[in-house]
Amino acid sequence: MLSPKKVKHRKQFKGNMGGSAQRGSTIEFGEFALKATECGKLTAQQIEAGRVAINRKIKRGGKMWVRIFPGKPFTKKPAETRMGKGKGAPEGWIAIIKPGKVLFEIQGIEPQTAIEALALAQHKFSFDTKIICKDSTI
Repeated sequence: MLSPKKVKHRKQFKGNMGGSAQRGSTIEFGEFALKATECGKLTAQQIEAGRVAINRKIKRGGKMWVRIFPGKPFTKKPAETRMGKGKGAPEGWIAIIKPGKVLFEIQGIEPQTAIEALALAQHKFSFDTKIICKDSTI
């Protein structure tokens, strides 16, 4: 799973997901991409599931880029614990996704296969995404 090697603070505030993505909103490396249309949170496990789904479909035929990284920790209190007594222990890592953020990019395979591969990855996420092309939106 993806996780940072070192962080400044072990626990972070939740923050908010307002606004749209300013950086990472265009295709930079590949020909086809998966772009978020809603805000949401992606865990390291969901990112890995999307990556595996794409790799299984393209079968080492092209090149893929993962444009997101889970750099924010989330905490969870143990089950059956009373309220209070501070914040829970860090449980895992998430990436905050804003509308317009490019999640995955693919290059070097047939357009139909690329669309099918990105559609498989779409099902792994809890928010809406769309498949875009370097030339135009599909």
